[in-house]
Amino acid sequence: MTTKATQSNEPVGRFLGWLGLRHARGGAPDRGEAPPDRARAARYELAASITSFLVDNDLDVSPANLLLAHGAFSGRNPRLARQIVAQAQTPEGISQKWLNELDEQERNQPDHVEIDRLMTRLETNIEAFQANTKEARSVTSDYGTELEQHVVDLEQLQKTGRIVSSLADLAKVMLDRTRKAEDDMRKSEDEAKALRRSLDRAKRDAELDYLTGLPNRRAFEILLDRHYKEARAMVEPLSIAFCDIDEFKKVNDLHGHEAGDRVIKAIADTLARISNDHCHVARHGGEEFVMLFRGLTPTQAAEKLDDAREALADRRLINRKTDEPFGQITFSGGVADVFGYADTRAALKAADDALYKAKASGRNRVELAGPA
Repeated sequence: MTTKATQSNEPVGRFLGWLGLRHARGGAPDRGEAPPDRARAARYELAASITSFLVDNDLDVSPANLLLAHGAFSGRNPRLARQIVAQAQTPEGISQKWLNELDEQERNQPDHVEIDRLMTRLETNIEAFQANTKEARSVTSDYGTELEQHVVDLEQLQKTGRIVSSLADLAKVMLDRTRKAEDDMRKSEDEAKALRRSLDRAKRDAELDYLTGLPNRRAFEILLDRHYKEARAMVEPLSIAFCDIDEFKKVNDLHGHEAGDRVIKAIADTLARISNDHCHVARHGGEEFVMLFRGLTPTQAAEKLDDAREALADRRLINRKTDEPFGQITFSGGVADVFGYADTRAALKAADDALYKAKASGRNRVELAGPA
């Protein structure tokens, strides 16, 4: 395992340069001197990368393009960044048409669609519940007004028999209306509760990866935010790691996507074995996994992750469908100190850069990110 915290001297390419994957860590952008404050320098570099990406590729400066670029260059969505890198290296390059298709894929994730649908239904039901409640209040108010008028009539006209009879009829009508209003409110409340339970289940399902059963990127970001605040308050180390299956495309090409899914599941199981209350693993997307190590320094986290890597590399997996061996299945990893960077996004990007370095250095290894 390589644990040296050295900067990569790998040559810079045009596209890798504007993606920020190959500049010296912590260095100022080559478009002007960065502000001295680290957080401001990070924002300056992010803005410069986004601007260069849009201008160099003749892309529209639109909200959709800015959102995609921010997701890729801020470290929020490394999978998206890698898609952009891969497309940049093709003969077609990056075009507005390709970026529009990518944006459509990102926005049409099924978990987002399902939650949005349930939220719409819930909001509609809550509105109906509020309308019924308002009607019930109006009915009660009307009843009180009429009753008050009859009392005045009783005092002034002393037509007791007629007034009492009228009050009895009114009471029967109001009782029926009140019972109906209460029944409507009860039905609306029950449906709102049922929708809330469905929404909670949908949110839980939306935070689980359907293939591996691991938390997905959405759930991991929530987890990262919580542990970041807790670890900072308790002055505990916090390390983050990115893992990526080596040469996964060959597995799909040779054995098919169903076999590829089984390989992803096997690696997910391997990483899950080292997880506990202070070590969390999630599937970040595709063949990528992300891990959070609470209470471990980057070196300690890298050692733990490297043990899992070695255990997997020693296994010989078989394609159960064809009885053909997959050959050696390995993964590469990059580890970063969360508190060594301006924020969690910067730490995620540093871990992803270290992963990229591990891939470039021969794969099947774990690299430590250099200092910010």
